[in-house]
Amino acid sequence: MGDRLARRGPRRPAAGRGRHPAAAARRGRRGVPEMAEAADLALRAAEACTRHARPLYAGNADLPVPDAAHLRLWHATTLLREHRGDGHVTALLHAGLDPVEALASHTATGKGTSPRWVLGTRGWGRADWEAAVERLRARGLLDAEGELTEAGAALRESLEERTDLLDAAPYEHLGAEGTARLTELVKGFLVTAVGAGAFPADLTGKA
Repeated sequence: MGDRLARRGPRRPAAGRGRHPAAAARRGRRGVPEMAEAADLALRAAEACTRHARPLYAGNADLPVPDAAHLRLWHATTLLREHRGDGHVTALLHAGLDPVEALASHTATGKGTSPRWVLGTRGWGRADWEAAVERLRARGLLDAEGELTEAGAALRESLEERTDLLDAAPYEHLGAEGTARLTELVKGFLVTAVGAGAFPADLTGKA
């Protein structure tokens, strides 16, 4: 993968990503004024994002902002997602979770990506997953059935709290009213995307 990326350069894969939100927008609400409003709000929030120790955010922040409203929104929400994601990685490291343990413990909450999709898209095998589950059991975070223990649930909650703390700046910058409006708009787009079949029905869950 590294050799392919080195040959193609960072811009070409980034340009290709624009085809996916464009296709989704054609099935949903492309061009509506609310999408432009949401893009402006999200870009305003992203003004307060920081680059230090946030490599995925920093890489995306160097990309130009598209002109079309739906692509501007995609770009802005990518910035916010990766800013939060980089902070979440910091929280995971602090908790002593490796990548597969992080995914397996999240899946155990019932809100994470199902093992089928993780293993089909992330490059790990079933043996990697089962080994991570065993390590989580050894730490007392999962029980014999693979469910979160009290300690495991507390750890997952603390991870989200720490992530929220590390990611507070964009939404403090946007303000309570702006954040509430952005949340309202994006929830509407999400409902439309789900209704259009943008996400597989079995994407999340414990199975």
